Amino acid sequence: MTWNSPFVVTPAWLVAHLDDPDLAMLDGSWHLPPENRDAAAEFEQRHIPGARFFDINTIADIASSLPHMLPPDGQFADAVGAMGIGNASRVIVYDTKGLFSAARVWWTFRVMGHDNVAVLDGGFPAWLAAGHLTDAGPAQPRARKPFTIRRNAGMVRSMSDVRGLIGSASTQLVDARPAPRFSGAQPEPRPGLTQGHMPGARNVPFTELLNPDGTLKSEAALRATFAAAGVDAAKPVVASCGSGVTASMVALALALLGRTDTAVYDGSWAEWGRDPASPVATGPS
Repeated sequence: MTWNSPFVVTPAWLVAHLDDPDLAMLDGSWHLPPENRDAAAEFEQRHIPGARFFDINTIADIASSLPHMLPPDGQFADAVGAMGIGNASRVIVYDTKGLFSAARVWWTFRVMGHDNVAVLDGGFPAWLAAGHLTDAGPAQPRARKPFTIRRNAGMVRSMSDVRGLIGSASTQLVDARPAPRFSGAQPEPRPGLTQGHMPGARNVPFTELLNPDGTLKSEAALRATFAAAGVDAAKPVVASCGSGVTASMVALALALLGRTDTAVYDGSWAEWGRDPASPVATGPS
């Protein structure tokens, strides 16, 4: 389907707007460590013409021991400004899996106060399937633009925030990890983490938000997916996952359903699962 939302665009829309002067296209690809893939190198091999590479591992809080945590305001403004992105830019993000890490970049821009950002539905695979051209090599230099941060702190939650929500009747905890990891039946891809989930959390694996071709499900199908997991899409949600990447997929899906204020627990299981003091449950929701 074609979403009537400012947060999603199709390959057909993108190819028609590639030359727009205010368009800023980003490849936000990222891969789990066990995959042994180099997203930056893959970008130079093939990408959508005019795209720049947004590395969530370097545009991040490098002082943190946790993976790709939100960067300080100044670092983010400097990084995107150097890409030629200003506050008037229309930012479009894609990734090479369809929809995976692009949602993390989408969420990051929104945290920084930039709502004029969308993901490419179906990502790079959909672009290729439509027969559109690609480019190779490093991104072309862009003139630096000023970028002013207007941080939306309400879209981020810390470990202490989430601990305070255990047992809450007002806010739902939604975990986007695959069901075997959520239940504790399968170990985490990062070593040293407890297996299981936060008590009271609901499991909506991010893959259940997508069609087999990597595009987003329809509005009715998304609502049914959340309802089947025991999640009320009309009520506040804090999303988590392994390290804050696919939790952003939950935030994106809920935004498409009208819930634009979904928060992400940035540390997610990478932080929760390494702290012996964190309560953990196993089994299904």
